[in-house]
Amino acid sequence: MAWYDSAVFYHIYPLGLCGCPHDNNGETGEHFDKLNEWAEHAKRIGCNAIYIGPLFESGSHGYDTTDYRLVDRRLGTNNDFKQFVKNCHANDVKVIVDGVFNHTGREFFAFQDIKQNRENSRYKDWYCNVNFWGNNEYNDGFSYDNWGGYNLLAKLNLWNPEVKNYHLETVKFWVDEFDIDGIRLDAADVLDFGFMKELRSFCNGLKPDFWLMGEVIHGDYSRWANNDMLHSVTNYELHKGLYSGHNDHNYFEIAHTIKRLNGIVGDKKLYTFCDNHDVARIYSKLNNKAHMYNVAILVYTVPGIPSIYYGSEFGIPGNKENGSDWNLRPDLNLADFNEKDELPALYTTLGHLKQRFPELTYGDYRELYLTTGQFAFARCLDGRAVVTALNNADNGAHMEINLPIGANKAVNLLTIDQSTEVQEDTCTDDATAKAWGNARNELLDKAGQLVGASGEIRYKAEDIRKALEALETGADFGQAVWNLFGNLNDTMNNMHRVIGEFEQTMHKQERNSVAAGGDCTGGESLEIRDGKLIVDLPANKGVVVYLTNESVSYTHLRAHETR
Repeated sequence: MAWYDSAVFYHIYPLGLCGCPHDNNGETGEHFDKLNEWAEHAKRIGCNAIYIGPLFESGSHGYDTTDYRLVDRRLGTNNDFKQFVKNCHANDVKVIVDGVFNHTGREFFAFQDIKQNRENSRYKDWYCNVNFWGNNEYNDGFSYDNWGGYNLLAKLNLWNPEVKNYHLETVKFWVDEFDIDGIRLDAADVLDFGFMKELRSFCNGLKPDFWLMGEVIHGDYSRWANNDMLHSVTNYELHKGLYSGHNDHNYFEIAHTIKRLNGIVGDKKLYTFCDNHDVARIYSKLNNKAHMYNVAILVYTVPGIPSIYYGSEFGIPGNKENGSDWNLRPDLNLADFNEKDELPALYTTLGHLKQRFPELTYGDYRELYLTTGQFAFARCLDGRAVVTALNNADNGAHMEINLPIGANKAVNLLTIDQSTEVQEDTCTDDATAKAWGNARNELLDKAGQLVGASGEIRYKAEDIRKALEALETGADFGQAVWNLFGNLNDTMNNMHRVIGEFEQTMHKQERNSVAAGGDCTGGESLEIRDGKLIVDLPANKGVVVYLTNESVSYTHLRAHETR
């Protein structure tokens, strides 16, 4: 299988991370030591691929390219980046870069030639709809098509064979010079389909498993992600659901989005993210910050290729300010953060699970349980399954989930100690389990009798209430009986409360000991009983569960790693 199928990406916006000047003044920076440090951090938290970009020489934010063959001098030199890629490859980390092929900056040599030579420029057909009868805010004396209404970004004519060949040669240069492993196509939703097909064919012969991913916001993603064009596109549709589904306490939105996209793209894996350099940080978009936990779990366990935008593993905030994106792209120092904190530790665990469990890459998706506040689904492969169960409510939730396979073992993969084996005898032996089961049944029977008795008293209390309604005239006597009735009712409420607490304690103790009908390991919240996975989740938390019929040990789990 291709490396990108099981990739976990770390997305770096280098000009922001390194605190580079917002405008390129021609001075050369030295920031690749910092970028190497963050690449090593990415590896530690379970990422095996880095998307770094925009990277090539530009005038300002990186997408107004001025030289496709030169690393932005604000970051460092071509040799610096070449060594960066070598370091990543030595650490088994792939590297992809931004390919800004839809437009250039105004300082790009072809555009400058048009400014100088106007109608006589040999590059006047490199751009779309150059009109020498028009003008613009720069007073160029001509107009042209652009991206997004910004004349800073002049739209290239990708029907021109010279332009297409220039881009293909640029890609070849990047592979030959830097040994990159793929390209993220900026603004792929407005690129010519014919160009992307040529690019795919060209790259297939350039380097094995060279990955092409496109930036696409809306639409039928299969128009871009298919066997003829791109391997993947950005999953903006799910990105929206990840925050609004939690803010609205509506897991139906997320579940519907997953099923809809699965039906559209089939086995193609979309690039899954909760934020990036163009949208507000997930921490800032979530009304309840505790939902960061479940969003992270979803990104890693739904079908797709998960990605972390640098800093979001630490839960940093970020919103657009006055139309500027720079607040989304901050200068950060790794020493200011602790990888052992709960959120980055969760990302680390999820990254390692993605590598070790092929179910999370190749497993069939099956929805198992869905309410507005709770959601469970499985990824099933070869008789095994990984189940994700989530609770977005502000109180605990009890879920009884139909087993997707005939399992009798359940392991909480988020709490298992990955440095030690988890053996079958973590649960009690058969004799102890049988004895406990008999005692449990006897106690539950007694509890049932108490409930029945209390029910009879409730019926009698109801009779007293009805009698009182008929005795409205005997005020003193009636008041006394009303008081008696009230006390009796309070007593019954307390009895039911005590019985409920008693039953909950029993169930908790049972989960600590043995799951009737099967073993359970990895925590108090899991139980297999009567063909169901019983999950009790705290408020705003989730769990990732490994199901199997086999003897459960971490040695077995490691043998089941993605190949």
